[in-house]
Amino acid sequence: MVQENGRPRSRRLPREVRERQILDAAVEVFAAHGFHNASMDEISEVAGISKPMIYAYLGAKDELFVACIRREAARLIEAIGSAVEDGLNPAEQLWRGLRVFFEYVQANQAGWTVLHRWANAQGEPFASELSEWRERATSLIAALLARATAGSAQPMQPEQTEPFATALVGAGEALVEWWFEHPEHTADGMAMRLMNMVWMGFGDLVEGRSYAPGS
Repeated sequence: MVQENGRPRSRRLPREVRERQILDAAVEVFAAHGFHNASMDEISEVAGISKPMIYAYLGAKDELFVACIRREAARLIEAIGSAVEDGLNPAEQLWRGLRVFFEYVQANQAGWTVLHRWANAQGEPFASELSEWRERATSLIAALLARATAGSAQPMQPEQTEPFATALVGAGEALVEWWFEHPEHTADGMAMRLMNMVWMGFGDLVEGRSYAPGS
């Protein structure tokens, strides 16, 4: 069945399905054009949902952009967290987390662009949403690093793991940006690069060895 304008008539669907359609379309359009240049008309066209319905479900453009950031951040954190299984040795846990991170970004480049590039560029309130995702990612990795050293001679405390986790999150973000300019590399290859850079140093910390000037 079609409407008078020739477009398919929207069927009645559950709210969560409609919201997913809207967010999928919004992420695509925001990634392509940025926040200011993206139009609700184009989002409506891509989603196949009227603008009034978009406003009713998810609000105006700034509210929709925040909803996109939150969804993409939640999906990424969930993907990484689900890959890090209890019972694995520390190196395997970190490797799996890094590999899933790069695999997720490769499969969801539009989502990463909205989350990392455009959210950071638009200032408040969107930058605060990005900061919240970084804090969540940092907390996840800090917990992993703490577990990694739990059985060592000198277990690391939160004030020690948090700086390492922050550095790892920043390194991952920077490496993704480089990767987008060199797409011939694989997700596994990118994860291996970061793993080698991190674990060659952190592996010693797990064993209770650390650098000191003059050592």
